Amino acid sequence: MSSADPLLSIIVAASIAVVMCVVLVISLTNLRAPSTAPMVVASALIAAALVIVVVVPPTDMAVLAGIPLTAVGIAAATIGGNPFARRALDIASGDRVRETADGGILIIAAHDADPEHPRTLMRGGTVIGYLERLAAVIAVVVGFPEAVAAVIAVKGIGRFPELAEPEARERFIIGTVASLLWAGVIGAIIRFCLG
Repeated sequence: MSSADPLLSIIVAASIAVVMCVVLVISLTNLRAPSTAPMVVASALIAAALVIVVVVPPTDMAVLAGIPLTAVGIAAATIGGNPFARRALDIASGDRVRETADGGILIIAAHDADPEHPRTLMRGGTVIGYLERLAAVIAVVVGFPEAVAAVIAVKGIGRFPELAEPEARERFIIGTVASLLWAGVIGAIIRFCLG
């Protein structure tokens, strides 16, 4: 596509903004109890948006058009990653792990644990997830994806003592990958749109 197609660029950018709004609404309605069908729809919309911006990248987008697209995209990445990652964790762990209100997990340690008093691990997982997605999507949008490695390193160092439990390791890996995949793809979409 050449820069002589400003109308097509506007249509593509507007379509991507609408997709981000729809993904944000789907995500907000699935925060409390994420289910598979809405997350599949949101994921398909994100995948379609990525294909569109790769095949027909908007060119010469006005700054005023890029600001709302970026804002809605960052919100969709930050908020939408929560139900996406939680659904991935639910699918992976089934009923083996109970989640706490703050995103932590209740576990019974393998050998000398009291089943009547499970331990809570990885408290604050929900807030940490929001922060890691926000940092990741902003890093990709501004063209500094290397910063995502720092986010992972800080998270890993902070969680290191809790990763001795197999359930914690599993949730850490699955949750981090799902969360960063969601934020990274949306960040890439925004980056392609901004040029």
